[in-house]
Amino acid sequence: MPGRKVPEETRREDIMRAAYDVAAREGLEAVTLRAVAARADVSHGTVLFHFKRKRELVASLVDRVLYATAVLRVPDAVARITRPSDRMHALLRAEMERLSGDPRHFRLLLDYWTIGVLNAPIRQKVRAALERYRAGFSELADAIVSGEPEPLSGRRGSRGGEGQTVTAAGLAAVAVSLVHGCSLQAVIDPSGFSVEQHFDAAGQMLGRLANDRPIAATA
Repeated sequence: MPGRKVPEETRREDIMRAAYDVAAREGLEAVTLRAVAARADVSHGTVLFHFKRKRELVASLVDRVLYATAVLRVPDAVARITRPSDRMHALLRAEMERLSGDPRHFRLLLDYWTIGVLNAPIRQKVRAALERYRAGFSELADAIVSGEPEPLSGRRGSRGGEGQTVTAAGLAAVAVSLVHGCSLQAVIDPSGFSVEQHFDAAGQMLGRLANDRPIAATA
């Protein structure tokens, strides 16, 4: 008996997974219809049925890249931490380890950011995803800022300038910068980069912001 026909929706999903695998391993430049067909173990014509050109396939991958790199993951163990500053530290650590653990995903985010310079729809998708990622930190950041016994504007090291105060939005933006800075360094120098050192420095910076503690010297 002939094999059961695979639904086109399932076939398309297989092609998308294969395309992402090629991109993660070799970069977007390697994503050709033939390379993806070989990875998915389907004919070139099958890929052509779903994607007429390489640029269509590349554009279709952006949502998967954004899901891997710009969707905040909060582990159950982190969610159970009651003190906001401790929970922020733990969440930063978890995200740094997750994104730098396999820097190929973040490299693809950088590739799409570059493509977005000339491609408005992709640029808008990336920007919206990063805004949502930053918003994911905002509630926790608000708990840290609003939980301070005195306004952060009155603390040394908390002022951005005369009359400026640290806001939840600003703290969330710093958190994202720390996570993505960690990921960027993991892309540039994966063998020499240390998540531990990056996290320790970030933790001290946030601790100083919240409690006005001096940053300890490190070797």
